[in-house]
Amino acid sequence: MGNTLTCCVSPDASPKLSRGAGAAGPERRLDAYDAAAGDTVLAAAEPKETDSAGGEGPHLQHISDREFPDVTLKASRNLPDVDLTQLYISLLIIVHLGINLAMESNPSDHPRASTIFLSKSQTDVREKRKSNHINHLSPGQLTKKYSSCSTIFIDDSTVSQPNLRSTIKCVTLAIYYHIKNRDSDRSLDIFDEKSHPLTRDDVPDDYFKHDPDHKHIYRFVRTLFSAAQLTAECAIVTLVYLERLLTYAEIDICPSNWKRIVLGAILLASKVWDDQAVWNVDYCQILKDITVEDMNEMERHFLELLQFNINVPASVYAKYYFDLRSLADDNNLSFLLEPLSKERAQKLEAISRLCEDKYKDLSKAAMRRSFSADNLVGIRRSNAILS
Repeated sequence: MGNTLTCCVSPDASPKLSRGAGAAGPERRLDAYDAAAGDTVLAAAEPKETDSAGGEGPHLQHISDREFPDVTLKASRNLPDVDLTQLYISLLIIVHLGINLAMESNPSDHPRASTIFLSKSQTDVREKRKSNHINHLSPGQLTKKYSSCSTIFIDDSTVSQPNLRSTIKCVTLAIYYHIKNRDSDRSLDIFDEKSHPLTRDDVPDDYFKHDPDHKHIYRFVRTLFSAAQLTAECAIVTLVYLERLLTYAEIDICPSNWKRIVLGAILLASKVWDDQAVWNVDYCQILKDITVEDMNEMERHFLELLQFNINVPASVYAKYYFDLRSLADDNNLSFLLEPLSKERAQKLEAISRLCEDKYKDLSKAAMRRSFSADNLVGIRRSNAILS
């Protein structure tokens, strides 16, 4: 050991090389090594022709003195293939997870994500609560009604049949907070009121600087809903489409575009939700100075920005309804409460009985399906014998 000629060259001294047949063993091993290594240049490793009678084998370099640049190059070329495959799979997983996280973070698509308008309103709500605490004021209305043993106060707004006036107030309040607490003024030309005016009146140069108040937004939306005879459910779907547009298109609702964005959301919600949807020409009769071509173009851009996703799941609809009620409570916009009358109580009782009868019918139908297995799984008990 330690002698390069004795350790790695002499076929008689190396038990690994002596397994071959004579002097041809090292040559076969070198050919195999060259084939595995690629285009390696091993000029110094080729066997020298010597007299076999002298007992001296071919002269080879020690393995520590050799350099294999091509082998390293081949190995480095093969490694990226495996790494690229693993990287491609990892990227697919990351993209898939990113899509799921994006959907879960979008309130208009996922029921567990919190609504944007409710989060934007919390800043003002905290300030109001702080001001009431400093000034020792009650957070709620002093005239708020409470139920008692003799009188029960209820409102006529439910998730399936919300009150129209209260719902429009809550939706316009949500739009107001969107505009007031916006992150920036990102917009598109199709929604800009300067480029596409809704009236013939000249738009002032500082139209983008003044935020509309809640009453202004409420009058605009109430006029459209009253003229087109839209329902309260359509108002909730309008808010869903509005937040979906802001999320998908990555824009903000601001003083320069809020009217056209709200109009486009109402137009689309009325066509998707109501069975008898109004036509675009009907809105042109409400807004006298707008053209049908402009309405068609705005609707087309609105759908493209929504990626034609107009589906509103029931869970998302219910989430928006209850968040709007929370927004109303935070801003003292309580739904109208009326004492429960005898006629109203009888209607509620009739509805509850109808639901109870349907539940019993479903229960009976479910029990009938299990009658065939009673004889197999039933437990038979014998009569007890007392002694």
